[in-house]
Amino acid sequence: MTTRSQKPAAHFHQFFNGWLLRQKNFRDQLRSNSDSLNDGELRDLVACVLAHYQQYYEEKSRLDVSLVFSPPWFSSFEQSFFWIAGFKPGLAFRIVNGSVGDTMSREQVDRMDQLRAETREEERRLEGELARIQENVAGPAVVEVTRRGAAAEEGEMEAAVEVLRGEMEVVVANADMLRTTTAERVVEILTPVQNVRFLAAVAELQLKIRNWGWEIEGESPR
Repeated sequence: MTTRSQKPAAHFHQFFNGWLLRQKNFRDQLRSNSDSLNDGELRDLVACVLAHYQQYYEEKSRLDVSLVFSPPWFSSFEQSFFWIAGFKPGLAFRIVNGSVGDTMSREQVDRMDQLRAETREEERRLEGELARIQENVAGPAVVEVTRRGAAAEEGEMEAAVEVLRGEMEVVVANADMLRTTTAERVVEILTPVQNVRFLAAVAELQLKIRNWGWEIEGESPR
């Protein structure tokens, strides 16, 4: 069991270090190329950035769910921003307002407001699912198995744990899907130039939070 959980974690940590280097490169490209590329080239760059994020979520999905809620490669400060094992999807709208809000048309603002409302509704649903699972951890069935301790069948205990693990995996997968689909729908609403500015702001915020976190803890990023 220990060997099974350590190998994916070590692999992901190595992957994540490389992913962050590519993230910095994309941030620099997004910063410097918004005025020198045509719309087609900007769309290609945006597609590459979105694929970069998708790669992160695909690798993350291979981790043990118990690890994604407290990953050691994130500082405590970074983790304080987490919502169901990652950044809250609604954060995207605050970044939109700060990066391109003053350049959006009335139609774009209306579509963004609608998307924000839909995203918030889905966030609430997932928060409810997570709360239900957390309540089940202390529910009668689990408490009874725990109370019986050694008297309980080993298979019975494992079955209870696996049910909860499976439910947590579903919630995390759905939260990551919401993060992905929210970003994709934001990109559909914005123009190519706006998307470059938006994604540059996303990368900049993520990297700043990471640097601040490790500075607060007096360590170098792991």
